[in-house]
Amino acid sequence: MGGRETERTTADTMGPMSEKYAVGASPTRTSSATGAKPRSGLRAMVIEDETELAALVGSYLERDGFEVTVSHDGARAVTAAREVDPDVIVLDLGLPGMDGVEVCRQVRTFSDAYVVILTARSDEVDTLIGLSVGADDYMTKPFSPRELMARVQAMLRRPRPLREADTAEHMRTFGDLTVDPVGRDVWLAGEAVALTRTEFDLLAALADQPRMAFSRRQLIDHVWGETWVGDEHLVDVHIGHLRRKLGDDAAEGRFVRTVRGVGYRMGTGR
Repeated sequence: MGGRETERTTADTMGPMSEKYAVGASPTRTSSATGAKPRSGLRAMVIEDETELAALVGSYLERDGFEVTVSHDGARAVTAAREVDPDVIVLDLGLPGMDGVEVCRQVRTFSDAYVVILTARSDEVDTLIGLSVGADDYMTKPFSPRELMARVQAMLRRPRPLREADTAEHMRTFGDLTVDPVGRDVWLAGEAVALTRTEFDLLAALADQPRMAFSRRQLIDHVWGETWVGDEHLVDVHIGHLRRKLGDDAAEGRFVRTVRGVGYRMGTGR
């Protein structure tokens, strides 16, 4: 399965996983790994039923300074996520019982953690389903743990808060829509709009340069990072989510306009 394949294709492999990680069904906290970076104050969850792969991913996250919780069961993972309040979740779609899609759907009702889905399936429909319920990124097994860590770090670098003194200057208004890049807040007709981190980052990128038509690749560079590799239609999925939450129509494009042959740009709000 993906865990053994990944270990064979990764040059920087770890020691015996059973010595460091419990592999029971209940969520487990990991202990500090030798050579791990100082604690970053960030928390990560790995939700994966392949115990060896879960331990491998957990060890890489721990070496990057995360406090890691591992779960092999979807329902228990949802409960644990409420308690842990993770910053990042690595989630397998093919969990037994409550699958990864349902786990993501439930987690999104109370958490804005960055979610990276893992799938052994090559069918892009599975990826799109995962993204449709709020995942931020995806990787297909077998994958490189180093690439996964690079994507996680790129996601965590996204928020670029401005100095408080610049708040008024950088507040963006488009008709009834107001975007506050400092507080990472969005209001529509005076009502707060709940966006995931990825949805906000896309909107903020468009709002920061409202006259610019962004290609999908340019938006990926802004939001996912220049090293991201994958299907660029990931952008379309998240733009679709954003439009629905803003009550926007693709044909009308009040807030997010489609630029044929190029990509997207900010609308005027009218």
